[in-house]
Amino acid sequence: MRRISLVGAVAAIAVAATACSVSTQPGGTSAADTKKSGQLVIGFSEVTQQSPFYVQLKNGAQQAAAKAGAKLLFADANGDVTKQNNDIQDLITRGVNVLLVNPVDPKGVAPGLAAAKAANIPVITVDRPVPSGALSHVGRDNVKMGQIVGERVAKALGPAGGKVIEIQGDAGGAVARDRRDGFHKGVASNPKIKIVEGPYCDYIRSKAVTAMQDLLQANPDVKAVYAHNDDMALGVLQVLRENKRTDVKVAGVDGLMEAVKQIPNGQYVATALNDPIHEGELAVQTAAKAHDGGQAPSYVDAGTALVDPSNAAGLAGATVFARSSS
Repeated sequence: MRRISLVGAVAAIAVAATACSVSTQPGGTSAADTKKSGQLVIGFSEVTQQSPFYVQLKNGAQQAAAKAGAKLLFADANGDVTKQNNDIQDLITRGVNVLLVNPVDPKGVAPGLAAAKAANIPVITVDRPVPSGALSHVGRDNVKMGQIVGERVAKALGPAGGKVIEIQGDAGGAVARDRRDGFHKGVASNPKIKIVEGPYCDYIRSKAVTAMQDLLQANPDVKAVYAHNDDMALGVLQVLRENKRTDVKVAGVDGLMEAVKQIPNGQYVATALNDPIHEGELAVQTAAKAHDGGQAPSYVDAGTALVDPSNAAGLAGATVFARSSS
């Protein structure tokens, strides 16, 4: 009897753990039941919910799924690639038709992608690409985003140039690499601009605050700071203002509304649109195309544009991110 009870308890724990790892939209039916009924079931494995961008990316996907009559099963990897691979396996087990993957690590997620391939489930990467294993990628030209912001920073600094500190995203990530390369390209026309590459702060504001406190002490002659997203750039702005350094220009990427509303004040120079709601919608639309016959394009560009003092006031609104017109 003790053996039977122990086996039953272990089985109950395993079922509970699986149920807690993946959330679903309201409805009460299982993914297997919805597949039998012909409803499209989409799994979405996301890197984190600790950044406003990724919260809104999820919201965009959920809105599009509801509009399309699809069921969305969501899993938050919380920045842990091992958990993400386990989440993907859970989603496969639950019988999804298509997988959306926003990878923690483009190479580290390979086991999850291999499992999807073995199950004959198409994978669409979102925001962050992978070297191989995906049918399609929905994202933006991050080189372009970095470049247009870099060009605007160079304009703000003028011929005198000066020292620019760069607060980076995630080590080894394609988005961080592209935003870095684009920015460097954007300021290259002025040889008097010198870039100091700061630490990787994982797109998190609190980490950028800590980093900038040290960087400002080590670089009192800094003229501008560029961060790979607006959340980090706003952390930088906070430190500069606390130290009464309103002379230092700041720029970011993403079009976070909090940053857009700072631009008319003058110190925050520019950002680039990176509307996560629209990107989430495109991801679900691409998943539907993949399910309908595998004809999804290999790359879907969600588009971008520069936000600076010339248009920031017109883009200000109640949304978390400035919305793209597309």
